[in-house]
Amino acid sequence: MSVVVIYGSTRQNGNTEQLTDHVIEGLDVEKIFLRDYTVKPIADQRHNEGGFSGVDDDYNSLVERMMKHETFIFATPIYWYSMSGTMKNFIDRWSQTMRDEKYPDFKKQLGTKKGYIIAVGGDNPNLKGLPLIQQFKFIFDFMGIEFGGYLLGQAKRPGDISEDTVALLTAKELNKKLSQ
Repeated sequence: MSVVVIYGSTRQNGNTEQLTDHVIEGLDVEKIFLRDYTVKPIADQRHNEGGFSGVDDDYNSLVERMMKHETFIFATPIYWYSMSGTMKNFIDRWSQTMRDEKYPDFKKQLGTKKGYIIAVGGDNPNLKGLPLIQQFKFIFDFMGIEFGGYLLGQAKRPGDISEDTVALLTAKELNKKLSQ
């Protein structure tokens, strides 16, 4: 099973990345840090006869890297009770890809994948992070991605994730699951 982690945090080595490191420890994974790339927003042209206009950025190369894998892990801090803007912008672009002639089977191919979510927030994430999980679940359902599960961690300041023993134990369990 090949795994790709798509990181939505703008902070290097933040709590979300640290928790994700526990999940993927010892696994062979590809890491995509969205903060290191330019993914421009697009105008909604889903209903235009010609579809979307092309965009000169890094998005297509990231999708191509992502699609080589069977399992996706979306790792994002919880910002305003949702995924980061960086992550949301990346996923919003899927609308364009579904209409792009270069990716004729994009949605069908996503239907062969499995997805997990790792998210960290500081304001009761085990309750207030659930709408984020539901948002991803709806995205997965629409695209046909199998929902593998999620992990929520609590941390307010850099490094605080090390104090969330429940999240760290759950990360070990998810690591075992992904190792099989």
